[in-house]
Amino acid sequence: MQQELHTEKHSGLYLALADTSILIVRSLKHIIKNPDQLLGLTIQPVMFMLLFGYVFGGAIETSGIKYINYLVPGILIQMAAFGATTTSLSVATDIKRGIIDRFKSLPMVSSAVMTGHVTADLARNVVSAAIMIGVALLMGFRPQASLIEWLIIVGVVLLFTFAFSWLSAIMGLLAKSVEAVQWMSFLIVFPLTFASAAFVPTASMPHGLRVFAENQPITHVIEAIRALMLGLPVGNHAWLAIIWCTGFIVFAIPTASYIFRNRSA
Repeated sequence: MQQELHTEKHSGLYLALADTSILIVRSLKHIIKNPDQLLGLTIQPVMFMLLFGYVFGGAIETSGIKYINYLVPGILIQMAAFGATTTSLSVATDIKRGIIDRFKSLPMVSSAVMTGHVTADLARNVVSAAIMIGVALLMGFRPQASLIEWLIIVGVVLLFTFAFSWLSAIMGLLAKSVEAVQWMSFLIVFPLTFASAAFVPTASMPHGLRVFAENQPITHVIEAIRALMLGLPVGNHAWLAIIWCTGFIVFAIPTASYIFRNRSA
């Protein structure tokens, strides 16, 4: 009897992993075959680096730090935040086209749908980040991070992207249309990324905006990565970044799963 139960549990886990892997591949193929996503993957990070690096770089004071070095962590996290919103668009599109209802009729694990979208967007953002850093190096970006520090940077970026993708999945499930998803993403991501330490030091901001910018999660993530890249004191930014991202994940995964079950019922 115990052996039979063990076999059933093992087979259930195997089937869950198989369902998830199939939907991850499905989402990755959508990225490859979608020209809009390919443009966002390659051209968008390059345009942001060129725009801020060459247009605004000479007008912003960054306390002795070369602006391109100051800029890269901000652009990296901004691209990760905007890239994570692809999850909401993908989920909303599946709902609009009735794909979710079709999946619901199949003998598959329901969480595989959401996990497939989130994991595919995680891979997408890794490629986008690599392209952006490559362009930054050509523009004069010179990091001072050691191998261990680079591994920590990669871990923080992946954790942030994973957390934001699950939050984005909630937006995709709640939105009534694909257009609504775009507006929701813009209203949330745009203020958080620009009202942060991404492009200018928070000390130059008005008092009220400065208080918000210095205490919001994206600033802690950016400042942690910036300090690791440039050999500066990390302070408490790394721990606060991890706490924020972990809190988002703990909240978003069960919330998205609950909304998904009720939305697709």
